[in-house]
Formats: sequence, structure tokens, C-alpha cells
Amino acid sequence: VFCFSDPRTDPWPLVYSPLPVTLLFAFYLFVVALGPFCMRQRKPLKLRGLLIAYNLAMMTLSSYMFYEFLVTSILDDYSYLCQPVDYSRSELGMRMARVCWWFFFSKVIELLDTVFFILRKKQEQVTFLHVYHHGTMLFNWWSGVKYVPGGQAFFIGMLNSFVHIFMYSYYALASLGPQMHRYLWWKRYLTIMQLCQFVAIAAHSSYNLFTECPFPDGFNIAVFLYILSLIVLFLHFYYRTYIRGKQ
Repeated sequence: VFCFSDPRTDPWPLVYSPLPVTLLFAFYLFVVALGPFCMRQRKPLKLRGLLIAYNLAMMTLSSYMFYEFLVTSILDDYSYLCQPVDYSRSELGMRMARVCWWFFFSKVIELLDTVFFILRKKQEQVTFLHVYHHGTMLFNWWSGVKYVPGGQAFFIGMLNSFVHIFMYSYYALASLGPQMHRYLWWKRYLTIMQLCQFVAIAAHSSYNLFTECPFPDGFNIAVFLYILSLIVLFLHFYYRTYIRGKQ
């Protein structure tokens, strides 16, 4: 299963070859490296209206994906412990494959987060964690959509979409201006929610490594190791921002 691409998703945009996402990632790194240099002599852009529209759109997309992951998994009686990929062209199998593609495409759109930081000269936000997370999610979900669009992977997409509803709600409120800062006291809890998400995904993917389940172990191992790296990086961010920062 790991070696063969899914014939259902293979013809879909950006899926057939790794070249488009590789070029996109290369261009992303180019912008990260040279963007601040290009903005050096320019005033930071406000982008208030664009940011409000973007964050509301991403919040809506995240809500739609969460709904699709949840409803399709319920209708198709998905297991949270062991769920192989439904490679059929049944209505529910195709519905799950489609929302997996949309989740992958949302990771393409989310690269704009970095672009907006650079245009607003918020370079302190473009950390290693930020670039690493955005870049790697692009490749992770490209391979997910190409080889295993559904199955165990649905849990990751569903949980991440749920967290992103709150994340982009936070960003939408923040983009309204300084007067909204008193309503943004829950940023710390948003980070805790992200960490809980990673722990849940780590437990979910590692469980199948010790049980017989017809879902590729290679993907579960890759997810588990990747999630461990995010837990370490987010714990470091949490300590630096909320513990050492307060001291």
C-alpha cells in the first residue's frame, strides 16, 4: 500500500508529482530568506482588511473540514483504534478522500501566514518552529493524500481542523486592532490545546505500532516521530513565552 499511489486522488491538483509542492516549498524558503531584505527600506504594510478576510476564510474552511471529517467517519463507522484506508470509489470513500485533499490544500494556503508576517515586518514571528511546521506539513499531507487519503489519517485532519477553528478565530480577533487585545487573554490556552492535540496524535499513531492493523506502519512511524519533534518545539515555545517570559 505504501508504494502505490491511490488512483482516485492521483489526478487531483498538486498530487500526481512531488515537483509542484517541492517548487512551492523552494519558493516559500526564497520568500522567507529574501522577504525581510526586500522590506528593509519599506514601511510595514497594515493589511488589516485582508487579514480579517483571510482569517475568517481559514476559520470557515477549518470548520467545513472538521465537519466533513467527523460526519464522514461517523457515517462510515470509522474506528479510532484501527482504520484501514477505504480505496473504493464508494460515496463515503470518495467523500473522505476529498476532505483529505482539502486539508492538504489548506496547508498550501497557510503558507500565506508567513508572507503576511514578512509584509507587516513581524519578523520575530517567523521562527524556526513556524517555518518548520508550515513547510513539513505541506509534504506530510501531500504524501498522505497521494498514498493514504483516509483511514487512520482522518483523526489527524479532524483534530487539526478543530484546533485551527480556534486558532484562526484568535488571529481574526487580533487583526481587528489593539482594542481587541483585552479579549485575547486565552492565547496561552490555545498553545495548550495545540500541545494536547499533538499528544493525542502521538498516542493514536503509536497504538497501531503494537497492534495488528492493515494501515501502513511506515506512515504511523513517520507521524509519531514528526509529532514528537513538534511536541519538543512547542514545549520550548511555551516555556520561552509563558514561563520565562513572565519571569
